[in-house]
Parts: sequence; C-alpha cells; structure tokens
Amino acid sequence: MNRTRPRTAVLLLASLASLAALTGCSAGGGAAAQAVPPARVTETAAPAPSAAPVRPLARSLPVRVRMASTGVDAGPVLELGLAADGTVEVPSVADADRIGWYDKGVTPGETGPAVLIGHFDTARGPAVLKDVSRARAGDEIAVTRADGKTVVFRVRELEQVDKDSFPTAKVYGDTTRPELRLITCGGELTGGHRPDNIILYADLVAVRAA
Repeated sequence: MNRTRPRTAVLLLASLASLAALTGCSAGGGAAAQAVPPARVTETAAPAPSAAPVRPLARSLPVRVRMASTGVDAGPVLELGLAADGTVEVPSVADADRIGWYDKGVTPGETGPAVLIGHFDTARGPAVLKDVSRARAGDEIAVTRADGKTVVFRVRELEQVDKDSFPTAKVYGDTTRPELRLITCGGELTGGHRPDNIILYADLVAVRAA
C-alpha cells in the first residue's frame, strides 16, 4: 500500500511539506494476489452532518476498529510514524490483518483528521480491507479508544485516486471538527502493485461510554 507523506497542517506549518500518497503496498505477482479482485469503490459524497457536531474528546489512543459493512473488526491498532524517506509507515506484511493509526496526527475523537491505514492485500493474499468495495456513504466506523470510549464516525465521502494525484491537503489538512480518514490501496494489479489509493472520509456522530 502506498505510504502517505503528510504535507499539511496535521503537524504544524513546518511539517506540511512532508506527507504524500500511500506507497509501499505490494501485492506481489503470485497466485494469491492475482486471485484478489480489483479494489474499487463507488465514488460518492454525502452532505456534511446538519446536526450539531459531537463535542471533541481529549487525546486517547485507538485500540480497535470495527466497520460492519466491510467485515472489519481489528485490534490492537498499530502505531505508524514516518519512514526514513519521509513517507508514512504502513503495516508490515505480517500485520496485514491489522489497522494502523498515523501517530503524528490526532487520535480519533479529537478535533482534526485522524488517519487510519490498512492493506487491501499483500503478496500473501487478501488483507484487512479486502472488502472495502462494499463501503458506502452512510456506513459507520467505530473506533474504541484506550480511555474506554468508542467514537462512531459516519462515512461522508469515498474517493479513489491515482497515487500520483493524492489529495494531501484534503486528507491531512486541519478541520474544525473530529473527522476520520481510512486509507488503503486500490485499482487493477499492475506489476505487483495497485496504482490507486482508496480514501474514506468520515465525521464523528456519536461517543459511547465503556
């Protein structure tokens, strides 16, 4: 999966030039990878929530991610930083069944865009986001935090873009409310790699106590 190189206001102005698309996801060319269908989503956008926004929470690390529509129930959540080349880390092949959180950004529930990353597939076969094509606007993504609270986000937009045209500012840029980004790779397998990124944009709609 392509690593994301943040270029926006997630970190501070000095860091805005360091993020980009998700790279580093490779499905290889074996039979296992070839058996996985192309990763595609139906691109769509829904209106932003009209109700009063949910009050932002204090920082607390994510520990579990669930998305019923895509069959995701993954934990514990990995912490992903920056690689030596300045790109955002992605889960290892050994952790292909887990979701990672970009730890230079906000935690889910804080004001701003919390970023989660997972593989669609690897050389070993399907991975945690193998059913991302089932995602639709209106679907919910629930993230359990270390403080025991579960924050629920509703998908507002699905986007599939060429990695060379990754919308860095849109993904990592500051927001006025708690939001979530869930990112994976997509497109037809070409030379052992998938050329696109699939991005789900979601808004915080509920907080559930432990």
